[in-house]
Amino acid sequence: MSAHSVGATDPAPGRSQAGSAPSGSSDPRSGGAWGSTDPAPGRSQAGSAPSGGSDPRSGGAWGSTFSWPVRVYWEDTDAGGIVFYANYLKFFERARTEWLRERGVHQRALRDEAGGMFVVSDCRLRYLRSARLDDLLLVTAQATEVGKASLTIVQSALLKPQQESEPPVLLCEGEVRAGWVDAQTLRPARIPASVLQRLQAAPD
Repeated sequence: MSAHSVGATDPAPGRSQAGSAPSGSSDPRSGGAWGSTDPAPGRSQAGSAPSGGSDPRSGGAWGSTFSWPVRVYWEDTDAGGIVFYANYLKFFERARTEWLRERGVHQRALRDEAGGMFVVSDCRLRYLRSARLDDLLLVTAQATEVGKASLTIVQSALLKPQQESEPPVLLCEGEVRAGWVDAQTLRPARIPASVLQRLQAAPD
């Protein structure tokens, strides 16, 4: 999804502060407290919402939570040795793109076949804790609201603990609204029925 206009709110960039892990979350990539199976990265699954929020990741018409693993590299960190705040937008973008891909929606093909594309029209992030070099993150994506010309996706970045008995730690959470536009004029348009059907269908 291309960035059309983005706005981030809340804490100072990359600032570490107290936060809590989502209750009852499970890790799709390991056993123990994170789950009893080890499906391949990028598979959708049911899970619990971050504390203090509703449960946009519990399934429903738009499916379960999609998750994508992200390793923190040198290029992701700032002078303070933590992940630069804007890079969470990149992590979320990757997860959204792979979420679409899992459902057979390929963004290059959308331009060629449907004549349109998704662009970000609004983005709100909240930073709770900091990620550091070599940390392994689990980035989630879940569509919570779908209209005729836009959809809203709730996302989060969780830190996978070193010990399987420990719960995941919520680092960053956000909500992204993406609108459908004509690829040539960039004017708002209705999401094609064929695209909506792919989003509603079970993952491949």
